Amino acid sequence: MHRFAGLCAVLALLVLAPAEAQTPKSVVEMKASFAPIVKRVAPAVVNVYAARVQKGVRNPLLDDPFFQHFFGLQGGQAPDRIQRSQGSGVIIDADGLVVTNQHVIDGMTDVKVALNDKREFDADIVLRDPRSDLAILRLKGIHNLPVVELGNSDSVEVGDLVLALGNPFGVGQTVTSGIVSALSRTQISGSDYQLFIQTDAAINPGNSGGALVDVEGRLIGINTAIYSKSGGSNGIGFAIPVNMIKVVAASAREGSKVVRRPWFGGRLQPVTADIAESLELDRPIGALVVSLVDKGPAATAGLKPGDVIVALDDQTVEDADGFGFRFATKALDSKAAMRVNRGGKLITLSINTIVAPETAPRDLQTLTGRWPLAGATVANASPALAEEMALDISSDGVVVTNVKAGSAAEEVGLQKGDVIVSIDGEAVKASKDVVALQRPRQYYWALVIKRGGQTLTSKVGG
Repeated sequence: MHRFAGLCAVLALLVLAPAEAQTPKSVVEMKASFAPIVKRVAPAVVNVYAARVQKGVRNPLLDDPFFQHFFGLQGGQAPDRIQRSQGSGVIIDADGLVVTNQHVIDGMTDVKVALNDKREFDADIVLRDPRSDLAILRLKGIHNLPVVELGNSDSVEVGDLVLALGNPFGVGQTVTSGIVSALSRTQISGSDYQLFIQTDAAINPGNSGGALVDVEGRLIGINTAIYSKSGGSNGIGFAIPVNMIKVVAASAREGSKVVRRPWFGGRLQPVTADIAESLELDRPIGALVVSLVDKGPAATAGLKPGDVIVALDDQTVEDADGFGFRFATKALDSKAAMRVNRGGKLITLSINTIVAPETAPRDLQTLTGRWPLAGATVANASPALAEEMALDISSDGVVVTNVKAGSAAEEVGLQKGDVIVSIDGEAVKASKDVVALQRPRQYYWALVIKRGGQTLTSKVGG
């Protein structure tokens, strides 16, 4: 603590003293350093190496025996390639749980983790959560690991000193320092939960999954993105707040393959300047309620379309993304208080934080055979499936959960998340209905799907 006190003294001198009096006046001030924090945190920050084997694609041009001999190929088969990725991670459990970014291991099958002391271990992928861009790994065959203490990202303030630890450009563990530049940044990456901590601590490729810690050595975020036109650090980096990490880690510890989050049961949108004027709001802030799921938590709480949520448990809601993040980090099976502007009057409503229900068994069906939907996997819709896939769908219908690469379904343009409404004029209510509607066709199938709120009709060949 004496070193931290010395650091604070130096910072006070820099801020308060005139330029000619900024020279340190004591040995304590001269020795002020972040080193004690780094020594405590660094052992829990790891390097993550991921790989997968990409099968070679058959090239008919190489069927010629001469080319097979020349290139060392058999039957026109190109050699397998190994695709690699690397990033950083943070140990959050002494028994080997490591948090990293999902994009570091996206599509990868083999993962290794190198500790700060140079030891290397294989890791299992326990949970992938593309919605938050987080993943949880478990190291094999090791226990009693050093861990980093988890802080509270809701208590972070602009101007706080922070350190970023990771493995930029694969050069090895590196520490950079800076401050919290901004909070609640949105529209930064492809994740669904947008409420990033912005920092000017240097973050570069390879830092993804690394630690952002405060001056007490507590984890406040996972470094995940940079703003850069050159690929290098421009002093604008972003971290996923630790409160979201706690939610994902809790699901991993429970053995769940998906993250269990509170279900809102409604659709929100930002409040624009025009909307604010039409609703006679002082400022264009808050989350506008657009629609509600019948008997969902939001509807049960008493929300109505046109309401504007301005606070959640006394935390200001700036926009729809901000509400989504804060609501997703609430404890399950509890209540949260929403401050709502309704027609110019402020009211308080209480919402239950429950998980989305599986109202119908998924009954996954992978479609095969000689028809345009072959290669697609479909399932019965439910609030749980919609929440898991981040879809705005009702509790009825059949959802495409996967489309195999190179399949007939991909060729006709079917996409993951599509809702199949009808085939050849016959309504589709369950996944088994899709299987039953596969029948010989001379020319084409008439297909109606919903995608992103739009209804699309097409005729696909047989």
